[in-house]
Amino acid sequence: MALCLQAVCSQPFFLSVFCSHLRLRCNNTGAAETVTVDSQNLATDNVSVIEGETATISCRVKNNDDSVIQLLNPNRQTIYFRDVRPLKDSRFQLVNFSDNELRVSLSNVSLSDEGRYVCQLYTDPPQEAYADITVLVPPGSPIIESREDVVSEGNETELTCMSMGSKPAASIRWMKGEDELTGETTVEETYDRMFTITSRVRFSVTKEDDGVPVDCIVDHPAVKDLLAQRHLEVLYKPEVKIVVTYPDGLTREGDNLDLTCIAEGKPIPHQIKWLRVDEDVPLHAVVTGSDLYIENLNKSYNGTYRCVASNAVGEAYDDYVLYVYDAPTTIPTPTTNPVNTQDSRAGEGAPQKIDHAVIGGVVAVVMFAILCALIVLGRYFARHKGTYFTHEAKGADDAADADTAIINAEGGHNNTDEKKEYYI
Repeated sequence: MALCLQAVCSQPFFLSVFCSHLRLRCNNTGAAETVTVDSQNLATDNVSVIEGETATISCRVKNNDDSVIQLLNPNRQTIYFRDVRPLKDSRFQLVNFSDNELRVSLSNVSLSDEGRYVCQLYTDPPQEAYADITVLVPPGSPIIESREDVVSEGNETELTCMSMGSKPAASIRWMKGEDELTGETTVEETYDRMFTITSRVRFSVTKEDDGVPVDCIVDHPAVKDLLAQRHLEVLYKPEVKIVVTYPDGLTREGDNLDLTCIAEGKPIPHQIKWLRVDEDVPLHAVVTGSDLYIENLNKSYNGTYRCVASNAVGEAYDDYVLYVYDAPTTIPTPTTNPVNTQDSRAGEGAPQKIDHAVIGGVVAVVMFAILCALIVLGRYFARHKGTYFTHEAKGADDAADADTAIINAEGGHNNTDEKKEYYI
């Protein structure tokens, strides 16, 4: 046996491989001896690759004792034996070869390349490790369709999104603006192991949805940010608002009134008309398109004026309550306005304004009254200035002469005769 082994070890390269497989080593004299080695571990990894790109298979050995590494395809055909490629497929190229690794690349991968590849190590017994190559086929661009191109507010619409030719099957998400929608998805596998995904979503629309984008987003490991988008087109009835162009404040007799009706909708309102609720519009009122003009107001024009706009979806209106004031003398007591209705008594719905002319008149009257009172009081005190009475001459009014008056005066002096003086 030893002679046989010595003969084997003396043969060319292939026989030396056989010696290696039997864990033999030829010494310097040509004799063969058994080699004691540590445990050898063979490892590899599964590979996922996008169709048309390059896959790399790595066969790795730990504690190799010069055992041979080779790579086999799913049909067990040898792709590489050590660093030699027996298989005539130039898409396989050697990337690295050493005692511890055999690394091979496969370019331009197709679906036919998918399967289990075998890393084989010539030990006793032989070891094998398996690398599964999975070929990913990205889906085609999604196609989004709508059941109707235009939808009226309040109605339901349906959108369909389809993505074909993916592997594995893709998934579809729906977004309406910033909101995620829930769709119904079906998956169909074709004869060539491809998948077609179809998703449908239904929802009711409002006028706020007009122009909002709806996105069909396709998720797949082979592709990112794949989506189709469609903008909603929603029809809605008009929105109507009456604007007072003139006057700026209260409406009074003799003033002019100018109202403008602003109506927006989709489609654009095709008709705008003015009317007076429960009464006829004044004969000399002038209606020009969306404007209503009434000159020389009087109280007979009081009432509710309405602007009505309509389109193919429906009609809507806005009201303006006209209250004509008298000349600016007093401020009438305001009344409560109807909800969402403008009232000329409140100056286009704003807080009631103060009539400065009336306040000025009242202040003037008060000041005039105060001035008149001051004048009367002044004259009264002036007329009675210095008038007063004493008791010194009381009872002297009926005296015949001054001497008698003095004598008769109450509080007069005694011994009048003694103090009487005579003038010559």
